[in-house]
Amino acid sequence: MRLGWTIMLILAAAAVAGAGDRGGRVQYIGGTITELGHNPSGELLMTHAEALVFRTGKTRYAIPWSRINLLEYGQRVNRRYALGVVVSPLLALSKSRKHYVTIAFQDDNGGQQALVFRVDKDDVRSLLVSLEARTNLRVEYQDEDARKAGKG
Repeated sequence: MRLGWTIMLILAAAAVAGAGDRGGRVQYIGGTITELGHNPSGELLMTHAEALVFRTGKTRYAIPWSRINLLEYGQRVNRRYALGVVVSPLLALSKSRKHYVTIAFQDDNGGQQALVFRVDKDDVRSLLVSLEARTNLRVEYQDEDARKAGKG
């Protein structure tokens, strides 16, 4: 009977580890990519060898890993990269901590683009580690509070 519990614990640990590799639950808050619509929720997928994929419903948006040139994490939306972001007054009054990841990249025409995602609190650490590993970039933290929250 003890062996059965050990196997179940190993399988549960593998499922949790695999979930981190998948990416994380996110909501697109804004940025320069208008075809994603208004605040869709979805997943950032880390499992594709060539690209980061944002999947929401029937829509998939892929960014080649090699074109990503900035990763930023904070607990507020940074105005430098959050072009087109409209923050609800209710969101501004919320006392709960929010987690935002900004991904900046160069598009096919050489233009700079940015995506800002609100990340589920349970996914933020594994998402940041996966992004760093895939892009060979270091996450830039907005401040010391963000560094503590992002690194645990």
